[in-house]
Amino acid sequence: MRLLYRHMAQLGFFILQNPFFKNFFSGEIYQGNLKHVCTPGLNCYACPAAAFSCPIGAAQMFFAGARHSISLYVTGFLLTVGVIFGKFICGFVCPMGFLQDLLYKIKTPKLILRLRYLRYIKYFVLVGFVVLLPMIFSNPTFCAYICPSGTIFGAVPLLAVHDFLHDYIGLQFVIKAVIAIGIVVISVFVLRIFCRVLCPLGAIYSLLNGVAILHMKCDAEKCISCKNCFNACHIKIRPKIEPNHPECFRCGKCTSACKQKALKISL
Repeated sequence: MRLLYRHMAQLGFFILQNPFFKNFFSGEIYQGNLKHVCTPGLNCYACPAAAFSCPIGAAQMFFAGARHSISLYVTGFLLTVGVIFGKFICGFVCPMGFLQDLLYKIKTPKLILRLRYLRYIKYFVLVGFVVLLPMIFSNPTFCAYICPSGTIFGAVPLLAVHDFLHDYIGLQFVIKAVIAIGIVVISVFVLRIFCRVLCPLGAIYSLLNGVAILHMKCDAEKCISCKNCFNACHIKIRPKIEPNHPECFRCGKCTSACKQKALKISL
């Protein structure tokens, strides 16, 4: 039941962040006053239905040479959201996370992987493609060459409506399309591969997960070390030992599996 509530919350937040569904048919991009506000999830500015800006896109624009005030706003926004919620945002709010969860529900054999070392790649993506490369080339490189959210929710709907955009398809789009297709396919077999390996927003929230006000607790007196929580976790976190692990996105599988009610997410 908890998982159903989470998926309902994900759907609700997806609609809240993307209310202009009619734009999918017209090919317009909303550019009203709401676009001055960032959403906490990875939701592309160029998505026709999007009402808000992506914080990673806004951060890149600053490092690429935009106004100093953008940096102060985005930094404050991400730190505030991260310190309060941590990776709860990834599990309940982010549209890209929601898409991967839906793909993972497709009935196929699953690969339960911890990704001990691959998970560090997202920190290099954050430093390299969100900070350093935009500073060097004055170009939002993560959005331009990697971001699957921009490809799936932005480029594909726009290309489907505007035939003239087909003339601008080049190597850059091919690279992004290959990455997006790869993520979509792998997400069917491995839980949230993009979030865990490549997402720079996930990297920020991972760094703050251990100090977030909204965190997970394990009641040592109730816990009987049955390992039901560990067995339920598809990214192989040990909730009893590391309840606020950087990769835990609060999916609720472990709390649902705990018959002793020793695990809970609280303030």
